[in-house]
This record gives sequence, C-alpha cells and structure tokens, in this order.
Amino acid sequence: MAKMADGTPLLSASTLRTLADKLYEKRKNAAREVEAVIRGLVAQQDHQRISSLLHLLVHDFALSPQSNHRKGGLIGLAAATMGLGSDAAQHLEKIIPPVLNSFTDQDIRVRYYACEALYNIAKATRGDLVFFFNDIFDALCKLSADSEPSVQQAAHLLDHIVKDIVAQSDQFSIEEFIPLLRERMNVLNPFVRQFLVGWITVLDRETEIDMLGFLPDFLDGLFNMLSDSSHEIRQQADSALEEFLREIKDAPSVDYGKMAEILVQRAAAPDEFTRLTSFSWLNEFVKLSGEQLVPYYADILGALLPAISDNEERIRVVAKETNEELRSVKAEPAEGFDIGAVLVIARRELGSDWEATRLEALRWIALLLERHRTEVVCLVLEVQACIAGDAQHFHRLMVFLVHKFKIEQTLLEKRGTLALRRLCTLLDAERVYRELATIFEGEADLEFATIMVQALNLILLTAPELAEMRSLLKLSLLNPAGGDLFVSLSSSWCHSSIATVSLCLLAQAYQHASAVIQALGESDINVNLLVQVDKLVRLLETPTFAYLRLQLLEPGRYPSLLKTLYGLLMLLPQQSAAFKMLRTRLKTVPSQTFMHMQSSLASSQFPGLSAIRRSASAGGFSQRLSHIPSIQTSSTSEDSDRISDSTNGPLGINFAAQLKQFEYMQHQHHLYQSQNNPPRRTLTPPPAQNGHHPSNISDDMTDSMRRTRADSQVRMPQRTSWRS
Repeated sequence: MAKMADGTPLLSASTLRTLADKLYEKRKNAAREVEAVIRGLVAQQDHQRISSLLHLLVHDFALSPQSNHRKGGLIGLAAATMGLGSDAAQHLEKIIPPVLNSFTDQDIRVRYYACEALYNIAKATRGDLVFFFNDIFDALCKLSADSEPSVQQAAHLLDHIVKDIVAQSDQFSIEEFIPLLRERMNVLNPFVRQFLVGWITVLDRETEIDMLGFLPDFLDGLFNMLSDSSHEIRQQADSALEEFLREIKDAPSVDYGKMAEILVQRAAAPDEFTRLTSFSWLNEFVKLSGEQLVPYYADILGALLPAISDNEERIRVVAKETNEELRSVKAEPAEGFDIGAVLVIARRELGSDWEATRLEALRWIALLLERHRTEVVCLVLEVQACIAGDAQHFHRLMVFLVHKFKIEQTLLEKRGTLALRRLCTLLDAERVYRELATIFEGEADLEFATIMVQALNLILLTAPELAEMRSLLKLSLLNPAGGDLFVSLSSSWCHSSIATVSLCLLAQAYQHASAVIQALGESDINVNLLVQVDKLVRLLETPTFAYLRLQLLEPGRYPSLLKTLYGLLMLLPQQSAAFKMLRTRLKTVPSQTFMHMQSSLASSQFPGLSAIRRSASAGGFSQRLSHIPSIQTSSTSEDSDRISDSTNGPLGINFAAQLKQFEYMQHQHHLYQSQNNPPRRTLTPPPAQNGHHPSNISDDMTDSMRRTRADSQVRMPQRTSWRS
C-alpha cells in the first residue's frame, strides 16, 4: 500500500488493486474513489498529498509495464483532474505528458483509453488545455493515422472537443502553432491530410485568428493535396483553397510574392487539376497584386509560356489570359522588374517545340525592345563583354560593333553612345578606345570614320565612365602611359580636325593644337567643321576643362593655349553664340603680359578677320593667324608643349610626325570628298529659302555663315605645304 512519509496511506489497498483490474467497470469504480480522495485533499489544501497521489498514478500505473495498470493509471488521472476542479491547471504538467505518451502504446485498448482520458481532462480543464495545444495536436495528428477504427473514432471525438476549446480560447497562439502545421503538411497519409485540412478550415473560420497572414507557410501543402488519390481529400483541399482565394480578393494587404513562388512551382506539376488551380490563382494575383508581383514576373512568365501550349484546354485559356494581363502591366526596373531574367525566359522558350509558345516568346522580346530598348541593349552588351574576354574575341566584337554602326545609322544615332559607354565600363575604357582607334585608322569609308571619331571624342570628353582615361591623357607630356595613349588615339583622331584639337587640349599639348588649327586650309572651313568648333567651345565651359580655364590665369606660362583659343575664335562666325561665349572667356584673361593686344581686341567685330576672309588671294589659314600679334612671354615660360613641332616633344612624342600624319589624313579626306561628292560649279551657297539656310546648322551660326561665305565667290587655293 502506497503511503505518505508519515505512514498515512494515499489510497486503500482495495482501491489500488481494483484500479489495475482487467475489467473496465471495476477500474471505473476505483477511479471514482480516486476522485473523491482528491476532492477531500483539495478541500484540506493538502497540496503535498495531492502531488504524491498524482505521482503514484503516473509512475506506478500510467507508466507501468503492465497494460492493465496503464489503463487504470489513465482513468485514474482523468478522475484526479476532475477532482482537482479549478486547481487542475497547476497540476496539468504532471497529468498530460503520461496521457499523451499512451497515444503510441502498442496495446490498442491503452491508446483508446488514452483518448478517453484526455477527453475527460479536456472537459474538466477547458481553456487551460490550450497551453499544451501543440503537444496535443502533434499526438492527435499521429493518432489520426491509427489502424484501429475504434481508436480513430475516439481520436475523432477528442479532436472535436479540442477544436471547440481552441475556438473559444483567447490564449491560443497561432504563431507557435504554424511551424508545427507547416512541418506536418508534407505527410502523405490520407487520414492525416483530412485531419490537417480540418484544422486549417476550423482555424480560418475564427475571426480572431489570422490564418490568411500565414497562408504562405502551408499553401504548398494544400496544393499538394489536390493530387491526392482520395476524391474526398482533393475536394476538401480545393474548398479550403477557394475560401482562401476569396479572402485574398477582399483583403487589403496580402503577401503575394511568397505565394507566387509556390504557385509557379505547382504550375509545373504533372497533375492537371493542380496546374489549373495554380494558373487560376496566378491569374487573380496578376490582376490584384499591382506592383508587389513585379520582381516575380520572370518566374511567372517562365510558367506561363509553356502552359500556353498545354494539352488541357482550360489551362491554355487561363495561361493565355494571364499572359495578356502580365504584358499589359508597364513595370520598370526601379520597381524590381528584372529585364534580364525576362529576356532569358523569352529566349529560352524560342526553342520550344510548340508554335504558340514560340510566338508569345517573340512578342515578349518585341515588348522588351519597345519599352526597355536601352536596358536590353545593355544586357546584350554584357553578354558580349563576357564572351570578349580574350584578345581574339575582343577584336571580333569591336569589328562587329563598328560594322553594325556602319550599316545601321539609326543604331549609331540612338544607341551608339549608350553601347560605347557600356562597353567601356565592362571591358576597360582604354582597351576599347585603343582597339577602336586601330580600326578607324584603316577605315576606307572616311566619312563614316569621321562620324565615329567625333562620337568617340564627345564620349571621351563627357562620359563619367572615362574619367580615369581623361586623367591619364592629361598627363600625356609627363607620363609614359599617357603619352602612349595619346599617340595611339591621335592617328585615328586625325579623321576630324576638331577632334584632334580636342585631344590635344585634353593632353595639354597646346602648341600642337595651335599647329593643327594653322594647318587648316580654306577648303577645310565648312559647315560641319564650324559645328564641331561650336561644340568644342561649349565643352570648354564644362568641368572637364576646368584645369584649362585656370591655366588662362597665367597666359605667360601657356602662350600656345591662348593662341589655340584665339585660333578657334577666328574660325567662328562673329554672330554665333559660340563666338560670343569664347570671346567673353578670353576677355577675362589677365592682360598684363600682352598689353599690346588690347588695341586688336578692342573692337568686338574683329575687322581684321573680315579683311582676311575678303582677300581672294590669301593663302592657307596659317597666314590668317599671322595677323594675331605675338604674345610676349616671360623668360621663365613653362608652356607644357613649348618644344618646337620640328623636334620630339616630352617623353619622345614626335609632334612633327603627328602634324604630318594629320595633314596626310586631311588630304585623303579631300580626295575622298572629291571622288564621292563632285564640287559645284560655283562655291556660292544656295539662296535662302523662306529665310532659312539649307545647311544643317540650326543655331544662330547659320546666318553668320551665310553672310561670311557669300562674301567670297572664288575658291581659295589649297595649301602647298603638304607633302605626301
């Protein structure tokens, strides 16, 4: 007989013997005596004896190796709980674990009585049972797959009362329950699946429980049940999904992204019903989600395009409708739209065996080009740049790019700058420019070469991606690497005289820049050249040439710079905005070292220049510049390019050879123009039409050019100083 430490018996010997009897009725009678004893102890507030009696029921009965003892222990614990009344909550930690442990007992009757015991405990404790909900749910989940019908029936009754308790409790924690539910959703047993869907449905009905917010955690499991062999389970899962979709349509905020990932995966399921349901959900999501689904468009498209050719007609219809909805959304990269990923999907589906899928893939590519042509071009260039890692492929890429620019003028005009700047970022700007310079140096189409060199020069002077290259060129007269880069570019830059001057100004080779200007002949002064001069003058006011403007503070140290700028000024029509801009800049130059020039600059109209242009017998442009008074420099002049062009410059740059190369290239251009564009009988420009000059210049340079060119009716002879 079990006794207290003082020898007082907890239960009578008869009760203990009857509690382990093989007959249920006798065990039930013994359980009534246990309940009565517990009630008396509660009335006496004898918590010590209550704990001792519970310990006896657990260890001597519920955990006994003898099945009849375990049966008696279960009914005894249930009776003790009822006897404890409102005090049961503080003892549940001792009572519930051994009962749940009996759910996996090998004896069928023990499992059955365990369900009966927990049912009675639940009736007695109600809301307090919620604190053990996860353990109870897990045990019930396993028990729902029991092979014994009587046990399943008992578990079913227990499940009902637990659902009622949870529905009425304000202590239930959905956050603690969801991880367990997510883990159990992968079970394949049909009884367990029914059990899980039942709980999801019950909890979703409770307004105080936000099951929709946790839908991504168990959505995949529900979709997995759609392909179950049991029609009943498929129907239950489908009903639950329909209810959730209805709630999604009415909900103000839903996490579409996570669920879209699940739907895309399930859209590739072998089961037709699962695929159809997935696309139906995706269709609603695209309509409802707005910007939330933008980052997932590529994944969704990857599921839609193959489905457009699905064997099941209903799937094809929904997929086509969803695809149209997706294409109507004008998403931007800033919103998370991954153009590259979408392009990869569309490109992949071009290889589909099904025509409908291939056509839709082509439409997507066309749509990307229409809405995001710039980004698509950049992506293509990135791919090409990856391929062009070695020298051979790099050269092929450059040659191919030049060829595309040559045959597609619109590509050069609209995307040329973007493509070149992107390649400079991906493949190193200096490497790209050196390769292109080599290509254009031998280009047979001199007009195209000129256009390309002018474009490359503008990018060189303005693009942020080429800032390091500009810094290197500024050191051309001091740094061997800079000098080598200058020489490699200058050969092809000779296609454009003003591009050559720009390169010299960037490299601070001012004396060579002045020599290039003086080498221009009368036939070189045309509308296109003046447009390039206009652009250069405006560029001189940008941050790129800030160092040059600061050097004007010391005209004595940089006389060739000043002479170059005055040379550009002399080229411009006096009424043009560029002329006024450059003249205003030159007026700010300190005049202490060349006071004798003030009389020449006093008149804003430069009458000497007009006199030169009216002279029909004048020689080359170098003769015109001779009218500009020489600048008196100090004996300590430190002009960066002060070395004569007839000798090698700093770091061995042979400016004399550079000048001869420039003159030779310009002569080739003259020959090319004479062969491809026969000269007019007269050099008099066509008359103005409706007050507008027919040239391509659209600014105020037009009128000034017309007046200046109309002054001369005689073609001035070419320079005779050139040597082949």
